[in-house]
Amino acid sequence: MAAELDGPRLEPRSGAAKQLVVFLHGYGADGNDLIEIGRAWQTLLPQAAFVSPHAPEPCGQAPVGRQWFGLTFRDPNERWLGVNKAGPVLDRFLDAELARRNLPPSALALVGFSQGTMMALHAGLRRAVAPAGIVGYSGTLVLPEDADPETLAGEIRARPPVLLVHGDQDELIPVQALFMAATGLGALAVPVQWHISPGVGHGIDPEGLRQGGEFLAKAFAGSH
Repeated sequence: MAAELDGPRLEPRSGAAKQLVVFLHGYGADGNDLIEIGRAWQTLLPQAAFVSPHAPEPCGQAPVGRQWFGLTFRDPNERWLGVNKAGPVLDRFLDAELARRNLPPSALALVGFSQGTMMALHAGLRRAVAPAGIVGYSGTLVLPEDADPETLAGEIRARPPVLLVHGDQDELIPVQALFMAATGLGALAVPVQWHISPGVGHGIDPEGLRQGGEFLAKAFAGSH
């Protein structure tokens, strides 16, 4: 049994939580890396609680960071094996956190960065009830090397609206990953929007942050 996840949380700006936004950090970071985005979005999402769990494994390449799955870059399928291994751990956390707040599964939104985006898309599309929305920064949709579209389509249970945001100067995960993800999501009939941040590397700029918050505000408003 994998270790249960935990991480920093932010309470809603007003009253009891009506929505839950879960941040999934990148490789080598931890939950503290993204929780501040919750503060930036509290005006747009005053009834949302935010949580940013630490990934389940210590990072192989960083002395203090965490990872959702290990990366050696030697196995072409390691991302696919990784998201499938970490997926159930994340899923249990999402269910437990919704139950803790007494919220329905539709009141959930996932926000990922880099490796966290890979997890958000993988887990979010396989939820029994679709999340209200998914925002993916600087990441991609992980597919098996020999992806059979029909087999994959059979795994997809949820088709929430997705926003992908990527810097056009990203050297770690090139911006082409956004187009590959958008194409893959489109083929799975998942509604997808995207935004490219000019001059931005592997990170999130203020415009990308604003678009993510506004996208979730709309997604929650439309999911009642």
